[in-house]
Amino acid sequence: MDRNLLPAISAFAEVVREGSFSRAAIRLGISPSALSQSIRALEDKLSVRLLNRSTRSLSVTEEGRNLLRNVEPALAVIADAVTKLAAPQDQPAGEVRIDSSHFAAHQFLAPHVGEFSRRYPQIRLEMVLSDTFSDIISEGCDAGIRLREAVRDTMVAIPISPPLSMAVVATPDYFATNPPPENPFDLERHNCIRFRPGLGGIAPWEFTDPVNGDDFAVDPAGSLVSNSDSIMLSAALQGVGMIMHFDLAVQKYLATGGLIRVLEAWCPPFDGFDLYLPTRLQMAPKLRALIDFFGEKRSAVPGTWQPRPARKRS
Repeated sequence: MDRNLLPAISAFAEVVREGSFSRAAIRLGISPSALSQSIRALEDKLSVRLLNRSTRSLSVTEEGRNLLRNVEPALAVIADAVTKLAAPQDQPAGEVRIDSSHFAAHQFLAPHVGEFSRRYPQIRLEMVLSDTFSDIISEGCDAGIRLREAVRDTMVAIPISPPLSMAVVATPDYFATNPPPENPFDLERHNCIRFRPGLGGIAPWEFTDPVNGDDFAVDPAGSLVSNSDSIMLSAALQGVGMIMHFDLAVQKYLATGGLIRVLEAWCPPFDGFDLYLPTRLQMAPKLRALIDFFGEKRSAVPGTWQPRPARKRS
């Protein structure tokens, strides 16, 4: 069947229900002449007359009655589906798929999923975790959580963390036998625990010269590589070596003295994580609930919040 005929078939059913082109045209929001042309085009396409018309009367042909009898149930199903889609505007419901890195999911989503589920019991959350950046649209996700620098300007982005910085840390015991580095070039003398985000290469350690502001990267050597930031942190806490991680992930260990930070001047702050989605237009209640809830939970993230430049809207 040619699906392009559906609007004309629906218009034909409306004419029959109303018994008048003029009344049907008002309900459909089009002119009587446009409606008449649509029905004539349908008749030409089907090679049958559906309506008998005169200046004073309108009647349905046998072929028209047969068509109407067969399509009315399907039109009712379509109307019911549209009504159900539009109805629950005050009841967020349905599935929401969120693409996120492992760290962001554990830091910003996992601590609050219980409360979110209790507040919105009709929303089903699915978390798609990967440490390599993916396109949320092509991956079939509704929203994503990534560092702001990875989010395209065309996306609607809501900050969910304050500015962050990378922290190079190790245990006091490690530094007791390995003098702390004074600059990133001293890392060649250290055992550095490295991160491999996906199937690609090992992530370099990036720094900014505190004197001239130049950005650069180094590739220190080490005895351990992992694609799990939690395993890397565990190894560092056991004195295996040094790691570079988000300051947010290690600050409680810095506060208790379990880890010591070095090279802080070489690791300036940068914009943190955003919850982002393609557009605000015709936003489903379930996505509005997601944005409002996790935007509200920003206050639970420690750090100094600063205004960010406005993002482009689509």
